Amino acid sequence: MVVAALAAAASLLFTACSSGGDSAGGPVTLKFQSLSDQPAAIAATNKIVDDWNKAHPDVKVEVVQAGWDGVYDKLITQFNAGSAPDIIHYEAAGVVPFAKDGYLADLTPYLSEQKKTDIPKGVLDSVTVDNQVIAYPTELQSYVVFANRALLQKAGVTIPSGDTMSWDQLREIAKATTRDGAFGLGWGLSSPTAAMVALAPGFGGKYFDGTGTDAKISVGQGEMALPQLVDAMAHQDNSILPVTLTQSGSKALAPFYAGQTAMTIQGSFQAANIAKDAPAGFDWVVLPPLAGPAGPAQAANPQTLSVNKDSAHVKEAAEFIEFFTGTENLAALNEADALIPATTSARQALTTKLGAQNGWKEILSSGQYLTSAPYLFVDKYAQWKDTVATPAYQKFLAKQIDAAGLSKELTDGWNSINR
Repeated sequence: MVVAALAAAASLLFTACSSGGDSAGGPVTLKFQSLSDQPAAIAATNKIVDDWNKAHPDVKVEVVQAGWDGVYDKLITQFNAGSAPDIIHYEAAGVVPFAKDGYLADLTPYLSEQKKTDIPKGVLDSVTVDNQVIAYPTELQSYVVFANRALLQKAGVTIPSGDTMSWDQLREIAKATTRDGAFGLGWGLSSPTAAMVALAPGFGGKYFDGTGTDAKISVGQGEMALPQLVDAMAHQDNSILPVTLTQSGSKALAPFYAGQTAMTIQGSFQAANIAKDAPAGFDWVVLPPLAGPAGPAQAANPQTLSVNKDSAHVKEAAEFIEFFTGTENLAALNEADALIPATTSARQALTTKLGAQNGWKEILSSGQYLTSAPYLFVDKYAQWKDTVATPAYQKFLAKQIDAAGLSKELTDGWNSINR
C-alpha cells in the first residue's frame, strides 16, 4: 500500500510538472514556451494570453519566455526529462523531427474546419506529418526585393507595379542601375542554402523526393537555375556588388543605405529594420513578388505552435492555439514581428490595415505564393545544409567550382551523409 501510494504521488507530481493541471477537475494551468524576442511581439503575445485568461478562468496559460538560440537542444533535453511545456513555439523545420519521434500531439481532431480552410494548403502541408496536423502555423517570411526609388528613377527604370515581377526583369533592372560606381543589386549570400532552396520552386526545383531516410536528392535544371542566374549577374553582368556575396543579409543593408546598391534581396521581415534604420529621407520601395518560369512560389517554413503529447491537457492546449491563431490575434502578432500571417483571413486583415504603408502590400501579397518545402520532411537535411550545401554554394559563387562541380558536390554530399 505504501509503494502504491508513493507511485500515485509521483504520478501526480509528474503531471503537475508537465501541465500544472488539477486531476480532481480544478483549474488547469498550461505552460506556453514562447520564443518571441522582439519587444512588440512579446507584448502582442502577452496580450493574446491575457485575453484568453480573462475569457477562460478555468484554463490559465502561463508564458515561459525563452529564446531562439539553442532551442532545438533545449527541447530535446525537456522531452527526455519529461519537463517539456504544454504548448511549444518553434518552426516547421524544427518540430517535424519531434513529431516523427512521437513527442507531439496530433491536432487534427481539434483543428476547426474554418481554420483548416483558412490556412493555404501548401502552408498546412508543411505542418502535416503522416496525415496528422502536428502544429498550427502562425508566421511566415518570404524573400523580396527592396529598391532605392531614386536610383531606379535616375537610371530611367520604370518601377514594376504588376502582381509579380520576373527574374529576367530583376536582371535587366540590375544591369540598368549598375552605373556611376554603384551596383544594381546587393544580396547577402554568406549562408546561401536557405535562399536557394526557398526560391527553387519558382524554377520548378524541389531538391528532394521522398521523406525521411528514403529521400533522394535531385539537382537538375530547376535546382541549378537560380545559382546560375546569380553567377551570371555577378560575373557576366557585373551587376551584383561582389562583397555582398560573402556577407549576411543584414550586412548587405549598409551598402543599400549608402547608395552603393540600387536593390537588395532580403527576408521580408527586414522591412521593419529598413523603416527604422535607413537614413532620413531614404526613399525605398518593395518590388512585386519574384516569379520564375514555374511561377512565384516559394518554400515555406512557418513558425508554429505545437502541443506536447504527454501534456495532461492536450484538448485545452489545442483550444488555446485555435484562439491564438484567430484572425485578429495573428494579424496583431505579425504586424508586431513584420511577418506574414499564416492564415488568409489574417493576411487580408493586415493588408486592409497596412496595405497603404511602404512595402506591406507587396510583402503580404507574396504570402499567397508560399508552399510546402520538401526538405522539411527529409532526415539529415540540417546536416547536409551546414556541411555540404553551404560550402559548395560558397565555392561556386567564388568561382572555385563550376555548375557541374556544384551539382556533383550537392549530390555526392547528400548520398554520403544519407547512406
